Amino acid sequence: MNHFIKRLLLLIFFAVSVSGCKAQKFTTHSVEKGETLESVAKKYNVTQYSILQLNKEIKQGDDLRPNTILVIPKSTGVASNGGGEIKKSTQEEPISFTSHKVRKKETLYGISRRFNITEEDIKKYNPELYSSQLDKRMTLKIPQFRRTNETSGGNEGDFEMYTVAPKETRWSIAHKFGITIDSMLVLNPELSKANNYLAAGQELKMPKLPGSTVENQETQLYLSYTVPPKMNFFQLKQKYGVEPDEIVRLNPEITEKGGLKEGMVIRIPQKKLDAGEVNTDNFNFYEVKPKQTEFSLTRKFGISYEELLQLNPDLKEGLKAGMVLKLPKEQEGDFEVRNSLVLDKINLIDSIDVANRPEIMFLLPFRLDRLDLSDKSEVANTIDKRNSLKYSLGLYSGALVALDSIADLGVSVNVKTFDNQLQLAKTKEILQKENLSKTTAIVGPLDLASLKETAVRASAKQVPVLAPIPAESDLSLSNVFYSYTSPEVLRDHMLDYMTEKHEDQNIIIIADSASSKIKNFILQKFPDAKTAKVIEEEKNIGVNIERLRQLLSDEKENWVFLETENFKLVSSVTSILNSFQSALKNPENTKRERIQLRLFTTNKNSAFENEVISNTHLSNIKFTYPSVYKLPENNSFSKRYERKFGSVPDRYAVRGFDLTFDLLLKLAFKNNLIEASKFVGETAYSGNKFDYERKGASGYFNQSSYIMTIEDLRIKELK
Repeated sequence: MNHFIKRLLLLIFFAVSVSGCKAQKFTTHSVEKGETLESVAKKYNVTQYSILQLNKEIKQGDDLRPNTILVIPKSTGVASNGGGEIKKSTQEEPISFTSHKVRKKETLYGISRRFNITEEDIKKYNPELYSSQLDKRMTLKIPQFRRTNETSGGNEGDFEMYTVAPKETRWSIAHKFGITIDSMLVLNPELSKANNYLAAGQELKMPKLPGSTVENQETQLYLSYTVPPKMNFFQLKQKYGVEPDEIVRLNPEITEKGGLKEGMVIRIPQKKLDAGEVNTDNFNFYEVKPKQTEFSLTRKFGISYEELLQLNPDLKEGLKAGMVLKLPKEQEGDFEVRNSLVLDKINLIDSIDVANRPEIMFLLPFRLDRLDLSDKSEVANTIDKRNSLKYSLGLYSGALVALDSIADLGVSVNVKTFDNQLQLAKTKEILQKENLSKTTAIVGPLDLASLKETAVRASAKQVPVLAPIPAESDLSLSNVFYSYTSPEVLRDHMLDYMTEKHEDQNIIIIADSASSKIKNFILQKFPDAKTAKVIEEEKNIGVNIERLRQLLSDEKENWVFLETENFKLVSSVTSILNSFQSALKNPENTKRERIQLRLFTTNKNSAFENEVISNTHLSNIKFTYPSVYKLPENNSFSKRYERKFGSVPDRYAVRGFDLTFDLLLKLAFKNNLIEASKFVGETAYSGNKFDYERKGASGYFNQSSYIMTIEDLRIKELK
């Protein structure tokens, strides 16, 4: 244990001191007299910018002092673009330039879409953007290349103002006008990039629909149909809903040739689907991804191409990436639906873009200012006494393994680690010195005051903050990802699970006065449930054994809810239920004593983990509960952790790995956690699951959990 602590603390001390390190190989260089930043960069075939990123003590334009040790990244084999960033040497040269004055709420992404160029194209000719944020007072130099600009042209007469109706979403409106979500954002830069909110009555600039200047026009569409062998009018009517006389009227050659013949190509009027209002009540929506085909989509959604075409007539012109497709509300398949938007089940490892280079900040209370690393026994004693230090060491040790794992996948990550000492003042000091505009995401802090401070400062730079442990805030922190599933969500998941499994079981609720609110939630789900009275005295708490016995059924399985945070009540009830359950093992007992029991709770708190609680008792009655965590198997992470630290990972290390690896995979996919969360549904790792859902301006909340049970003295996952 002492060896593990010493090794981990030394790693953390190095990380905090060095601040930044890439998940790739490095070398060092001792500066010689007369050398400059430019000459060193040329010597190692890297950019000046990459050297400055790894050596914060030097600044652009400063003279290098002899004998200074510089950290140098290994060459990537590409040339510098002159602005400090790495760019392929085959970059197309612009044929001219135009200027653009930045407007309020515009982003670099939006401007790049408007002018059909990349963000790097803009930065290259506006090098100040490498070191500062986009500002509305800026006038940018925009390069124009020898290609068609798709978004900057167009007359105002080609557009109209559209008023958002109740229950409409961005996806339903984009579908209605036949454009992509990105195009809608370009036309309406005032729309938030951080969420998908639309207000009823809000006005949007949208392209005019073709033919919209002619009122009440209708165009009948037809299908070309080749008549197969043995086809008759009755079968055609059954298949297409068209009367025989209508088919003959549209295809006079049928009469001329003496009836319907095999091989004839005839016209069939295409049925018009009564789609109703295009809103989230009657449809789901899906945004087409690159390289998808009609065949892959029909298999994915479990519907025929004809059905997909009826809902989305624009498919006749061909499938295009970015199209928004309308789907039946009741459709099921290999996908998730969130707020009427269909999310792909994305394999993040297969979706990595190694060009993405996240910059992560860890802000955790290691309390290095109060630890004497030379006294190992005192360090171990301090860790045992301080939960914040125990959590930080566990989380960060797992995070270090995640950084190694993502590096093996070819992703380079720049990491900065700080010890905020569990103090708001220290947190402010760190944040004031750091340029958050270059940070992709922040993990931590653990204390609520520092979390609020970090979130508010990071919000100004649109940087997401990941809260690694349970956290509640009285502020609306829209950029915070609360990774720990809330007790309310755990409770709802448990009740939903039991509702699915419930058939004819006898349900009994045992809840103390402090848990009356939870008791009412259970009664809403199971109105026929019986309630056992809890006796609460000054020094005693429990239930009347005889009265509880009267509530139990001889014929049905008994489901008992136990809702409390008092370990004495847990101990008493589990002991009583075991006394009833033990009668099953004696065949000579009467039928009255043959009772089947299972124990449930919607909130497995510390009362159920107290040392006086018998795990054997819990196992006998198959104690079942919701959890944010499950025990990991002996997987590759556990083996890698043991090799690195010589110790088995605890639950905090497992959480640190899962949390960090999930974050890094999502950033390797999109390099923007907020954007990635729009496309990525639930993800699962060693012992934790994540499924972030935005709750208005309050932030992003993990909606995932496990349903666990204790059976045969082993903890098992049920769902």
